[in-house]
Amino acid sequence: MIKTSSTMILDRAEPAHCTVCCCTLANKILMVLFMVLLIFATLFGNLVTLAVVVGTKHFHTSQGYLKASLAVADLAVGIFVVPLSVYAEVYLMVAESVPEWTSHNSQLVNFHPCNIIGPIFAGCTFVSITTIFLLTIERSIAVLRPLHKDSFITRKRTTILIFLSWVGSFFLAVSPMVFSSEIALEYNSCSRMCNYALGTIGEFPSQAWNILLLFPAFDFTLLGGTVVINIISLSSIRQHSKHRKTLAETEIQTTSNPTFSDIKAAKTIGTLTVAFTASFTPIAVFVVGNVLGNKWCNFSFFAFWILATNSCWNVIIYSVRDQKFRLCAHKLLMPSQRQNTTKT
Repeated sequence: MIKTSSTMILDRAEPAHCTVCCCTLANKILMVLFMVLLIFATLFGNLVTLAVVVGTKHFHTSQGYLKASLAVADLAVGIFVVPLSVYAEVYLMVAESVPEWTSHNSQLVNFHPCNIIGPIFAGCTFVSITTIFLLTIERSIAVLRPLHKDSFITRKRTTILIFLSWVGSFFLAVSPMVFSSEIALEYNSCSRMCNYALGTIGEFPSQAWNILLLFPAFDFTLLGGTVVINIISLSSIRQHSKHRKTLAETEIQTTSNPTFSDIKAAKTIGTLTVAFTASFTPIAVFVVGNVLGNKWCNFSFFAFWILATNSCWNVIIYSVRDQKFRLCAHKLLMPSQRQNTTKT
């Protein structure tokens, strides 16, 4: 889902790191197997999400558009980001030597794959964070201002916001290279991913530092705002639930309360927020430790790949929390059973 917003300083004098994932042949095989399974899980889950959203009229809503945008960002991780790591690690096992481009950063070679994969990973993470924030805003309006949701939340406005989120996210992802010649991209031997790093200099210049601080500032601001808005929405839902029995007993009809589907959707977005925050927390800890001078090689591997696994969790959350999504996905995957049911 960055997806990365952290940086690592590359020390050219150090040998390749022996991390817990790749010190032995068995660990290397397990690591590659995990990466391959992650690719298939990410592609399968997000293709199902897109098929359900595009193929079902019920999901042709602002919320559906946002979920489709989130699925596309996660798909990009499975199509571009993880396969590069698989290629590098399989090459290392077969040839018993690393690909030449992994030994240099993007400033030292004419073409470096991380020049493409790094911004894609970072940009898709920013898109995911932004989309979850927009989903939270959309659901909070439906819960807190149910009478105004149709006027505030339109598909046209949502489409514009999705476009702006993609443009802004990828602009932020490439900004370190655009605004500083001292920042490069590298295939990091600890995280086994493309990371932002220093170029050929030995000290962190203040200008580069300020530019790279945009990443955690952006992430923490949006995630913090998302959590706060979710807390407000869920608190409002709890209040509505307390009054529901009273309204039912007195048979009072009102249109000022959110619908049951709006409440369920808000809880689903809350679960998405919790899942993404939990997967992003290790990266946040790693960033703080990196700033304090700790390399934490083993921890960086787990932090980055825990975040990467978030790309295949969304479809599971939808299936568990959203009954309509679950039924549509089941019909999509079991067409023969659907035909038999129809005939019966």
